[in-house]
Amino acid sequence: MTASVNPMLEVRDLIIWRGENLLLDEVSFAVDAGSILQIQGTNGAGKTTLLRALIGLAEVDDGEVLWKGRPSSSLRQEMQSALIYLGHKAGISAGLSPLENILMLCPELSLDSRDLVYAVLTELSIGNQMDLPSAALSAGQQRRVSLARLRLQRAELWILDEPLTSLDANGREWVRMQIINHVVRGGAVIMTTHQPLIFSEIQVETLTLGTHS
Repeated sequence: MTASVNPMLEVRDLIIWRGENLLLDEVSFAVDAGSILQIQGTNGAGKTTLLRALIGLAEVDDGEVLWKGRPSSSLRQEMQSALIYLGHKAGISAGLSPLENILMLCPELSLDSRDLVYAVLTELSIGNQMDLPSAALSAGQQRRVSLARLRLQRAELWILDEPLTSLDANGREWVRMQIINHVVRGGAVIMTTHQPLIFSEIQVETLTLGTHS
């Protein structure tokens, strides 16, 4: 992929080994404000590892990640405060209610935000479960709790690892519309998904990863 002049996020020649396995071999790409990058590849190609490497959760053997033109390693706090990362697991605490999980994950919110949280969870069909222990929720409902952050937390960059997991058609459409709205407002999205999302309104760039022996 061709680097942009002033990308929000840029990856240059990223190399990651796992033991004797070359997982990512000189991966390079750039993501602009107002764009979507979908990362494709078979299981084991390194999609999740790449996403985690972008935010410093996976060790990199060579190459660099730049946040607005500067090495992300020196801007970790600034970059973390400007993004939302949703892993392929829901990433919520089973012992906390959906409201408590959201307040913990979105520090800009407070108990005064209860009505706002309820409204978003109601959009996701789980408003009535807001005060239940999250352990009592189904996998799809737990996924919806984590996805509520897309409406409740301000961020320039969304990094989404299989965000459609355990969602029905209505849930998938909700995610699609949030992504469109985010990008139209100048945000950027990097995502992986095995389930197709159609964005006729917005061009989607793709990056295909291959496995290495």
